[in-house]
Amino acid sequence: MDALVFNAFLRNISAEPLPVIDRTIDVKEYVAIDLSSRNSALEGIDVSSSKAWETYIESYLNKRNATVAIGGYLEQRAIYNRSTYFKKDRPDEERNIHLGVDLWCEAGTKVLAVLDGEIHSFHNNKNFGDYGPTIILKHKIDDNTFFSLYGHLNLDSIEEISIGQKVQQGEVIGFLGDSSINGDYAPHLHFQLIRDLQKKFGDYPGVSSKKDLNFYIKNCPNPQLLLKII
Repeated sequence: MDALVFNAFLRNISAEPLPVIDRTIDVKEYVAIDLSSRNSALEGIDVSSSKAWETYIESYLNKRNATVAIGGYLEQRAIYNRSTYFKKDRPDEERNIHLGVDLWCEAGTKVLAVLDGEIHSFHNNKNFGDYGPTIILKHKIDDNTFFSLYGHLNLDSIEEISIGQKVQQGEVIGFLGDSSINGDYAPHLHFQLIRDLQKKFGDYPGVSSKKDLNFYIKNCPNPQLLLKII
């Protein structure tokens, strides 16, 4: 199935927004956020400091009377410059283009399965700037198999689960971690859709280089096709 047809399939799964965090948070409490390199408001932020990011996010939400800031798909971000995990020798190979959607909110927020499925894998990805505790779910609808990734969780989220465990849409599968465990970020959920996991286990690239972007756009469609938030 080509990318355009698969995107249409995702869009048609639900006409209503599908929550991936605490369903008691109304969609009216969400606000869009731009964390790309184009946002001049970020020029004074110390990208090496998770506390500075947390202060910025909290201020952003408070000024807008919002609970969750959401955005990020295909954003080119400067924040990854702080970690050698993302840097390469050639500029076109540097990984700085975000492949998922981020939902910035409080540590401890419930994380929900976006659809019925099963636990494919989980892992604590400990690189600086990485996901920290991560869960990947496998979904099969009609003849289509695909995956959803939930990154930056707390350790409890991956301690009493098992591969193949069935989950239902809207079921609590974990909780957001704080900066001490989530890769050193302000608390948020990295949510990503993946067509082919390429034999990855408990992990999958969440950031692309310019060189590889065409592949990842096809393999990691926009999560908003399902979420339909904002």
